[in-house]
Amino acid sequence: MNFLVIAQDLRVSGTSEGIVSRSFIGKLKKAYPDAAIDLHYFMSYSHEYNQELLPVNSISEYLINRKPSLVLKISNAIYRRVFIKSLYKSFVINQYKKYISKIKYEDYDLIFVRSSGLEYETILGLKNLPILSKSIINFHDPYPFFFDTSCPKPLTKKHLIDFYEMYGIVIKTFACLTPSKLLSKDLQLIYGNQKKFYTVPHQYDNSVFDLTDMSHVRKKQKPISISYHGGLHYGRNIDILIDAYVDLISANSDLFEQTELVLRLKSSDNKRIKEKYKNFDSVHVLDGLDFSNSANEQIYEADIVVLLESTFDYSNILLGKAPFVASLEKPVLALLPDFCELRNIIKNENYIAKSYDKEDVTSKLEALIVKALDTNETVFPFGDYFKDDFFKNKLKEVLF
Repeated sequence: MNFLVIAQDLRVSGTSEGIVSRSFIGKLKKAYPDAAIDLHYFMSYSHEYNQELLPVNSISEYLINRKPSLVLKISNAIYRRVFIKSLYKSFVINQYKKYISKIKYEDYDLIFVRSSGLEYETILGLKNLPILSKSIINFHDPYPFFFDTSCPKPLTKKHLIDFYEMYGIVIKTFACLTPSKLLSKDLQLIYGNQKKFYTVPHQYDNSVFDLTDMSHVRKKQKPISISYHGGLHYGRNIDILIDAYVDLISANSDLFEQTELVLRLKSSDNKRIKEKYKNFDSVHVLDGLDFSNSANEQIYEADIVVLLESTFDYSNILLGKAPFVASLEKPVLALLPDFCELRNIIKNENYIAKSYDKEDVTSKLEALIVKALDTNETVFPFGDYFKDDFFKNKLKEVLF
């Protein structure tokens, strides 16, 4: 088979989409080792991305100009006020369309189209092009953003315009993917049941990453290190975890002596959190790391790994870092809403706490610490969900 992958983010650090898109390519090659895979990579700025580690036959790179001219800025301001639509958005999307329209799509059996961020530019660039008939488009989050459960904004005419444009693409594409059963169900309903949305979960494949840099890895200072690496956007509340931990170590001197909480945060809240917990020596609020150092710190120094979702009632996404955390085969504390994808994947309730309930977080965290102090056994909180065979079987549902 001949596959083409169109990607918008293959960076090795600073973005979960880069990690899962790289891993998708790695797992695709493992699932179909005899297949030829070509890659077309659309970049907003020129950068290195360890392209030599990607198991593809060829790479074509495109640099997208996102800087509007003064005339476009002025025209866009007037046009949006009158017609709502954005000339600037059209300016960017048309660059994608120009390059995608020149792809010899007839050479490929199927084309996987992956995007990044909230704008879905690679997918919108497919509009009205014949390549759509062979394209499998991937929705990493709901589109438009209004349909995201974390969206704080009201429905606007712009959202409806965005929806209408995407609807035209959805009904003409070969297939639609999402990484979450809940998201697939929601989008299939939103887009009028015109196209089946298949679920192929995010992946992690260490073969497409260079993890040799360990220069900034922090060595743990206590027998048990509880670790969270990530952001705090979309309604995530790290304070509830820290407060629960502080309650535990304040009430139990043994836990204070035996444990530490290490937070690698990518957030504007870092300064506030550092100030709030500065009197607790076992709480370490640190800045984020590049992926190699972050991965190694969690592989070699963490004993309990935290996953953090929003405090809202419902979340239909799958965290991009979940497959990496699953690969660690370590105890996990997942702070989750009442209804979310990870609750359907992690079967053991010992690894799940309500993201809004400090009592529940405290109880589950204490139990995990006590067990970790007693045993160092390998565990599989996610079962086989992120394994190679599961991924291949999910792809077969789409391809055949």
